[in-house]
Amino acid sequence: MSLRSLRSGVLARAEDQAHRRSLSLIRRVLPVLLSLMLGVALATGCSKSATQAPPSAAQPAPFTTASPPAATPAPPPSGPLVVYSGRAEELVGPIIEEFSKATGIKVQVRYGGTSQLAATILEEGKNSPVDVFWAQDAGALGAVAKKGGFLKLPDSILGKVDQRFRSPKGEWVGITARARVVAYNTTKLSERDLPDSVFGLTEPKWRGRVGWAPINGSFQAFVTALRKVEGEQRARGWLEGMKANQAKAYPNNNAALLAVASGEVDAALINHYYLYAQLKEKGPAFPVRNYYPRSGDAGALVNAAGVGILGTSKHQDAAMRFVEFLLSTRAQEFFAGDAPDDAYEYPVVPGIKIHPELVPLNQVKSPSFDLSDLNDLDGTLRLLRNVGVI
Repeated sequence: MSLRSLRSGVLARAEDQAHRRSLSLIRRVLPVLLSLMLGVALATGCSKSATQAPPSAAQPAPFTTASPPAATPAPPPSGPLVVYSGRAEELVGPIIEEFSKATGIKVQVRYGGTSQLAATILEEGKNSPVDVFWAQDAGALGAVAKKGGFLKLPDSILGKVDQRFRSPKGEWVGITARARVVAYNTTKLSERDLPDSVFGLTEPKWRGRVGWAPINGSFQAFVTALRKVEGEQRARGWLEGMKANQAKAYPNNNAALLAVASGEVDAALINHYYLYAQLKEKGPAFPVRNYYPRSGDAGALVNAAGVGILGTSKHQDAAMRFVEFLLSTRAQEFFAGDAPDDAYEYPVVPGIKIHPELVPLNQVKSPSFDLSDLNDLDGTLRLLRNVGVI
């Protein structure tokens, strides 16, 4: 081996030994250095936490992406409360105006026939702009409710009204009630001369002496009740018997009432309130009075005009306030006698004064059933056409 090779080997071994000693030193010192550095970091953090005050309620914690603020609620929909009314404008317009003045809530009303408006609501479906449907009779309300169109009303509203004048499921509530009666000429008849039931009017002695209004909605609701309470065949038999007995048709209830007063017929099937407007105008000498059939069958039906709030309503709070207003003492008194055309309807809220000659509802015998079941108007119209009444 040469001297150069020997020297190179000695140097290589020396460098290797120095490298190993360096690694050994690093392994011994490094953990100590890391420990010292960690301690300093912890001490520094604690010191900062001790000197920094927590955020107060007046100065909320700064926004961070980990905790975003709550979204700002969207403003309520603009626009007026939309009401579809099957009740005439001259009757309900003034009380709707009172509601707007009292609450500041604007109301947009579409007037029309109750059955047509019900059909429109069902056709419009989820796109309907209507908030409240105010129907002339419970049958139309039942038709919309059957399709799931209404919200369930709160007990605070439903509890104001007798059970028979509201939906068993709470989907609509009555606002006023009206009774079917037999109006009779007092110069020719007394109550004891009249039959216990409307079925008695098909007897031969009543031939040509009775009037009715077959195209009127309230008459058709009565026939629907007759079908529901007495059955389809008995309802058909009554209609056929009245037709055979030459019952005289009039275009509406008031025309039939005036025919009784003139002596053209001795009696007529109408709603109760038409009489009281005539009594107010012509005095107690007006020769007609109302008779409520004693048997309590469908001839003494007590129907309701009422309202329901659509499930698609964009103004549900305003709609609730509107319904509550219609059941207020002021509105109930309005329909009991203060209305411009002297409605003289029955209030559905207890404690409201009625016309002194009006028989209290608790004394009227009438059939007990769900008024929502009066929704089968199509079946009634088919029956009336088949019998040849309309």
